[in-house]
Amino acid sequence: MTTEHAHPGLLWSIATNKCPHCRQGNLFINPNPYDLRSTMQMPEVCPVCGQKFELQTGFYFGTGFVSYGLTVLFSGITFVIWWFTLGMSVRDNRVLWWLGVNAAMLILLQPPIQRLARSVWIAFFVRYDKAYQK
Repeated sequence: MTTEHAHPGLLWSIATNKCPHCRQGNLFINPNPYDLRSTMQMPEVCPVCGQKFELQTGFYFGTGFVSYGLTVLFSGITFVIWWFTLGMSVRDNRVLWWLGVNAAMLILLQPPIQRLARSVWIAFFVRYDKAYQK
């Protein structure tokens, strides 16, 4: 009798910061993104499959582009939600209120956004292997 386990999906593994190779090991040492002393610390290799996380020196410099895209996407979504719930007008300060609330939310969400950007970036370069077992 053979039991085949379904592998986690790509989007789920990215959202939960899992290794893109096995989709099981954690990308970050500390699961709490708001522990600012260790928020971006990663093990050298995946604790489950042994995948190297820093593929070359300076590998994660490209995450700035991904982080920028994620913050623009987030700002666009909050703008649309604000527009449909509270409306926008040039006759009052609703746009300025949205800018202030959006900026505060982006500051508060910066650690998870940085982690998500790293997870997306490494998923571009490392493919899933369902036969990762040594």
